This record gives sequence, structure tokens and C-alpha cells, in this order.
Amino acid sequence: MPDGSTDLCTADIAGPVVEVETGRKIQFLSRPDSYCEQPNGVEVTETHFSWVFLTDTYAYKLKKPVQGVGFDFRSVAARRRNAGAEMRLNRRLAPGVYLGAVPLMLRPDGGLSIGGPGRPVDWLVKMIRLDADHMFDRRLARRDWHYGELEALARALAGFFATAARARLTAPQLNVGIRAELHDTLAAFSRAHEPGLLTMTKSIARRLGAFMARRAPLFRRRIRERRLVDGHGDLRPEHVYLKGTPRIIDCLEFRADLRRLDPVNELAYLALECRRLGGPAIESCLLRRYRERTGDAPPPELVRFYEALNALVRARIAIRHLAEPGTRTPDQWIARAAAYLAIAAKESRLLSR
Repeated sequence: MPDGSTDLCTADIAGPVVEVETGRKIQFLSRPDSYCEQPNGVEVTETHFSWVFLTDTYAYKLKKPVQGVGFDFRSVAARRRNAGAEMRLNRRLAPGVYLGAVPLMLRPDGGLSIGGPGRPVDWLVKMIRLDADHMFDRRLARRDWHYGELEALARALAGFFATAARARLTAPQLNVGIRAELHDTLAAFSRAHEPGLLTMTKSIARRLGAFMARRAPLFRRRIRERRLVDGHGDLRPEHVYLKGTPRIIDCLEFRADLRRLDPVNELAYLALECRRLGGPAIESCLLRRYRERTGDAPPPELVRFYEALNALVRARIAIRHLAEPGTRTPDQWIARAAAYLAIAAKESRLLSR
């Protein structure tokens, strides 16, 4: 069975795009005999925006035909464009993992195939299947990481930020973006009907807003010095593979606005999540390697600001889950939101000193 794996820039699939019912695609991709490698089985996982089909060796990602803030995947053409962006952007930090885009075809006989003759009905991102036991979040949970791996990760991130494309962002745009995060968080907690958490959120947002106003020259200087980059956008331990050369997957390929940020923001986010999961204090290691590689020495208060902001945003994401079905109970989501708010409150209070 043909695979059809290719870079989208060289793909030339003839014929008009046709639509096939999503359930039929999922059913087909869930069967081992659909793949040229003939795996022993297929594991299917679901995220907010994708289905992922895991064979023995590879992972195939199929985007959902959904629309949201800043993206619209409802057409096959849009999903094809996004697959190209996903490969190009993720190859920056995960070399050798993102193999190419594979067309899901409707064959002349009416059946489906991965690659081969026919008309395209969707596009899959084909990746090497990484061993989940070596993702950073699981290593933190087992406490079997070692400092050499953290140093390698810090050097990889420092090198990436030193050479990443600079983000074209003005000071007013940065200010508007951050204040929009504060506004959205306040709105989410207002709808959650948790008065205690809403009171905490208001205090944190007020302190962060005051810091932005008071230290506006600092943010302007970061932009003037061209420190902001087109980064990863979602730098969490569960996206970091530690075995051998560190590789970082699943950037926010479909939200360029959320990738345009200060590297300090990304490093503070990773440090925050590691600390929340009971991991080591890696912030000093990350920042030390970043300073050595880039010559940039961000002030501690900027790091603290982004730690507080990221914790606040993660609290918002947790509280929004109250309105969604899932495996966790409302009490668990409220507890997670409260834990993030406690971190944000502590860091933001220190900004007032």
C-alpha cells in the first residue's frame, strides 16, 4: 500500500477535493490494515483539535474540521495549509520527527487509502512515534531525569531563541495582547461562579496591569532590541522529549499571534510547569544558557511577570473546563485553577515591592 509521504511544497495532487464523512475517516485510520507498515495495532488519542493514530513506529495526526479564535479548519484546503505549517514550524525544534504530509485519498473504487491514486479527502501529518515514557512530564513524575538532560534542553532552547525569526510586534500590539489575556481571564472567572477565585483573579490582574504601566519602558526596550521571536507558543513539559537529543513538539502552528513573544515568556512558562509538577527549579539553568547564547540579560522582575501571567492563563484554561465534558470532575478543575492562581498571586505580589 503506498504511503505518499511528502513535503507539501512539492505535493501535486491532481483532481478536485471531495468531502468524506469524518466518522468514516476515523474508522479507516483506526484499522491496522490501512497502513503500509502493517502495524500490530493502532492506538487512537483525541485532543481539542486533532485525532492522533499511533502505529508501532509512526504517529498520524488528522486535524478536526473545527473553527475557533484565530483558525478555521473546516475545509480540506485549510487543513492542508495547516499541515504544511505544522511541519515547517515544528521541524525547528524537533528535527527528524516530522516526516511529511500524507494525503488521505478516495480511491477510484470508492475506498480510502493513505496516498496512492484518487482524490484527496484530507491530509495527515506523519511523525516518528516518540516513546511517551521519555516525555518530560512523565520523567518528572517518575523523578528519573538527570541534570545533564536539563542542560542539553537549556542549550537547545537557547540556540533556538538565538536564531529564531524575529517577531514584528510593536509595543502597543504587545500591550494589547497581554491586556486581552487579562480581560479574557477575568471574563472566564466571572462566568465560573466561584467568588473566591474571581476575587483572587481581579487582584492578580490589577497588579500585572500596574506593572505593565509602571515598567512600560522595559517592554519597549525589549522590542527595540529585537528580543521578541516567532517561538513555540506552548512550551510545556509534555511537549519535551528528553531521550538523546532533546526534541520539542506540538508548537502552536495555527496561532502566529500566540507564537510572537518574548523568549523570557517561554522559558518562564516551562519553568512554571516543571515546578508545578514537582520538578527541579530549572529556571536558573534555562536563563543561564539563554544569556550565554544570546547576550540577553532580562531582569528578574520580567521573569516574575511572565511566570505570574502564564499561571493566570493556565488558571483560565482550567476553569473553562468546567463547561466541558471530560474525565475530571468540576472539583478537580477548580482545585487546579486555584493552584495556578496561588502561584500567580505570589509572583505578582513580589512585583509590587
